[in-house]
Amino acid sequence: MARPDRSPGIQQALLAQVEEHPRDLVRVVAEQLGLSRTSVATQARALAEAGYLEKEGTTRPVYRLGSNRKAEFRYRLDGLQEDRVWARDVAPQLKGLPSNVLDICHHGITEMVNNAIDHSEGTQVRVDVRRNARVVVLAVVDDGVGIFRKISRALALPDERLALLELSKGKLTTDPRRHSGEGVFFTSRMFDHFDIESMGLVFDHDAAALDDVLFDVDETEDMRGTTVHMEIACDSPRTAREVFDAFSSGPDEYAFAKTIVPVRLAQVGDENLISRSQAKRLLQRVDRFRCVMLDFEGVTGIGQAFADEIFRVFANQHPEVELVPFHAVPEVQQMIRRAEVLRDQDDGQLPLL
Repeated sequence: MARPDRSPGIQQALLAQVEEHPRDLVRVVAEQLGLSRTSVATQARALAEAGYLEKEGTTRPVYRLGSNRKAEFRYRLDGLQEDRVWARDVAPQLKGLPSNVLDICHHGITEMVNNAIDHSEGTQVRVDVRRNARVVVLAVVDDGVGIFRKISRALALPDERLALLELSKGKLTTDPRRHSGEGVFFTSRMFDHFDIESMGLVFDHDAAALDDVLFDVDETEDMRGTTVHMEIACDSPRTAREVFDAFSSGPDEYAFAKTIVPVRLAQVGDENLISRSQAKRLLQRVDRFRCVMLDFEGVTGIGQAFADEIFRVFANQHPEVELVPFHAVPEVQQMIRRAEVLRDQDDGQLPLL
């Protein structure tokens, strides 16, 4: 039977001890872990080559933290405060970043750790920080019930994959007394790359592609609970303010008024988007917004009933909600236009109240 790889644990210990023991780092960690100095020195050398440690001298080397950062922090959720996680542990790893990137990382860590505290129903959370000259990668991992499972139960969804559709809309929370439901939506759009893994499902948002993607992976024990990955370039020009502004109702009113809904996430498995029930599934909770951007990327066709439910029935029932389809292929555009024509005919026949 192969021995488990102890390299990550050795490296974590080296990084944790280097500031207090720069001159006897290898000896201290070897004694702490009950390992040979040779094994620990090998990992110290690997960290130095990767830029996480700096090494001076050979016979009696002196170590210090390198320009890159790699750290892992574990906490019990009971009584945890997300602001202390940031200020005490994460922020020191990110010194020197531009203020806009630091603000985004601050937002991401505190929002996702708070979600784990308030929603996960777990007992522990782990926060990982990785940084080099190019990029910052953050991860928040809890051992709870799983975000997609919790959402699907709260909303009585027939399939956990539909929880990703609800996440992509925003204004979703299982605890409305304490949360606005905006955390995941805005955090996912601040980072260059954002994904949530839970129970074999992955919600993936890529800023460059302006895209939300759902895919299945083989479920393993490591995927129990919820894992959130967030990545942003160190020189990103994006600001938290511009992300909030992009989905607000105006320069003087900061209500969360606009959302983008990936239509294909309303599909379960290989089904086609043809029915009114699928359209109602897509439209669930969108009446909370003033403008709903319906992204038809990846949708090759829709049925007459599906289009009619959205662009005639819903549009007539909610004239205050602007529906804006985009990325629609010609076949989809034709179905949408047909429903809009019928809606316009309805307008002339509706009695005045």
